[in-house]
Amino acid sequence: MAQQTAGAPSKDATYAGKGLGLPETGPMSVATMGRRVLALLIDWLLCMLIADWLTHSQFWTIAVFAVEVYLLTAMAGTTVGKRLLGIRVIRVHGGPIGFWWALVRTLLLLAVVPPLLSDRDLRGLHDRAADTVVVRI
Repeated sequence: MAQQTAGAPSKDATYAGKGLGLPETGPMSVATMGRRVLALLIDWLLCMLIADWLTHSQFWTIAVFAVEVYLLTAMAGTTVGKRLLGIRVIRVHGGPIGFWWALVRTLLLLAVVPPLLSDRDLRGLHDRAADTVVVRI
């Protein structure tokens, strides 16, 4: 039997997160893609409102969104949308996400394509690069 690399998904994983040692359901299980997308939409709409309120233009929405996602992920592991839907970002091997890994994750999220390329544990390239996973609270 081949030795498993820590954090690498198992070849015989039967549910998202099994290869990471996470439960199948309940708290700390991998968040569904539906929850993640809905959280993203909530965050985007909130940032549109903030940008329009601050600048009377939606041109700055992407900047407000980047700041919101970066700061809240770095400090709390969750954004407004994620919090409302009961999910958060955690480091696979424990410990805080911190400002560096939140920056890496946010920049890749803003590139749009990396989050769309997910593995069997529903981790997009932005999560794999930052060694994070989105779980239920």
